[in-house]
Amino acid sequence: MIGGARQPREEGPPPVPPSHQGCAIRSVRVQLPARRREPTGELRAELRDRHEDGHHLHHLVWRLDPSLRVCSSAVLGGGIGPRAWILNAQVPGGYPRLDPDRHLAEIAAAEGLTGPGAGLMTAADVAAYTTGHDGGVTATVTTGLGVRGWAAAPESATHAPHRPGTVNIVVTLPTALSDAALVNAVATATEAKVQALLDAGLDCSGTPTDAVCVAAPEPGPDGGEPFAGPRSAWGARIARAVHTAVLAGARTAR
Repeated sequence: MIGGARQPREEGPPPVPPSHQGCAIRSVRVQLPARRREPTGELRAELRDRHEDGHHLHHLVWRLDPSLRVCSSAVLGGGIGPRAWILNAQVPGGYPRLDPDRHLAEIAAAEGLTGPGAGLMTAADVAAYTTGHDGGVTATVTTGLGVRGWAAAPESATHAPHRPGTVNIVVTLPTALSDAALVNAVATATEAKVQALLDAGLDCSGTPTDAVCVAAPEPGPDGGEPFAGPRSAWGARIARAVHTAVLAGARTAR
């Protein structure tokens, strides 16, 4: 994530006036077969590539079922609510733009994505994404650790400019979660990320721009699973899946 989470745009990505079209997206091509679901029913991301201002970049796209909702800290479409898609887009190092939410909307429009969505950014190689699976939970992670450190840093460190290195985590699961459990799931995923970074031998809790998205079905009359902490049934699966994906990515990125 670059910057703080913005309010969800329930109407989907805004139209992009010509004066704000800061990136020239010349092509969007399928890199992998557009196969959205494994035989187990787990939702899979599609790896895509694009040419933008002379750069060859990648992004991951999740095209979500209408029954799913997302809890995220994404720069575009953050918060809790129904989302039609999730986008994790690679940008060049030294990212120059000051409107990442609009940039993500441009990429989404080029992909033909409509409706409300959640968008994340990273300077990491998105094509090197890693995954973890546990009991129906899938965690997909892009790992950029060029600007890493500890969350509780001295105040002087919080004023330094941050480059979009970023550990982005997208978790999908087949079971409905209550609002509280969705928030709990984001916390559990973050705890598992830190554990994986330490297990990889890194002296950090992450980067200043890390982001998390958790996608789960809308709860029915029963309100959904009430807990997603690391010792709950679904929280434990989330933790193990995220730990597997982050550990694999951190060992490659370091």
